[in-house]
Order: sequence, then structure tokens, then C-alpha cells
Amino acid sequence: MVPKRPEAPTTLDPDLQRRTAADIFNFAWTLLEKPDRSAREDDLMIHAAHAQRFHWEWVGDPVNHARGEWQLARVYAVLGRAEPALHHARRSLELCEANGIGDFDLAYAYEAMARAYGVTGDGDEAARFEELARRAAEEIADADDREQVLADLATLP
Repeated sequence: MVPKRPEAPTTLDPDLQRRTAADIFNFAWTLLEKPDRSAREDDLMIHAAHAQRFHWEWVGDPVNHARGEWQLARVYAVLGRAEPALHHARRSLELCEANGIGDFDLAYAYEAMARAYGVTGDGDEAARFEELARRAAEEIADADDREQVLADLATLP
């Protein structure tokens, strides 16, 4: 059972909040892809990833929540921060499982677990979740989405 969430702490128009969440997600993604981030940009990337997830909490569906947690896991994994990477990867997977979310998002939840375990140094768990991600990728309906997941899996440590 999911605990009741408190009343929204913002009075933003829901459409504006959705656009804001998406824009902040994309900003964090831009920083994730930047090869020569500064320490300040690393901090901004963390802040942006948390901000997008916060906004999705109020205006998103479970799939937005799962994707937001996935992004947080990726950010922390890229920065070599094992504990928060694993925490957010687990949350992404839990949200997928609890809400019957499959396809692309489930494959990426497994990818996040594999990447996070790679950062922890637990090669056995990393390999187990990579295999789950590969199996889930085989079930992705859209060929481009499937290829994207497989390309990301190829970058696992």
C-alpha cells in the first residue's frame, strides 16, 4: 500500500509544472551527456534530477515517477556514488513492479540496478541485473527503444 502523499507544496498550474518537470529532466540529461562537466555542473545535475522527480510527484503518473527515479540512479552512478545510485535504482524497479510498468521502462529499471551494482563493486548482482535487462529488452515492442536500451547496456562497467 502506497502511503497517502501530502498536499502539494506548490500552486503551480499543473500544465506548467509538467512542462517544468520535463524541462528539468532534459536539463539534467544534457549535463549527464556532457563529457567535461565541472564540479559545479555535477552539483547542478544532482539538483536538477531531484527537482524533476519532485515535480513529477505532483503531476506525473507512476511511469514518470519510475523514469525520474531512473534518472536519479543514473546521475549518482555516473558520479560514482553507489548508495544513492542503488537507492534510486531500487525505487525505479519497485515503481515498475508495483504499477505493472514493463517494456522500455522495466528494462531501464534493470539497467539502473546493474549500473548501480557495478558502482558498488558487486559484479555478481551487476551481471544478474544486466541479464534481466537484456531479457526485458528483447520484449520491447519498439525497435528503436530496444536498440537504445541495448546501447546503454553496452556502456555498463
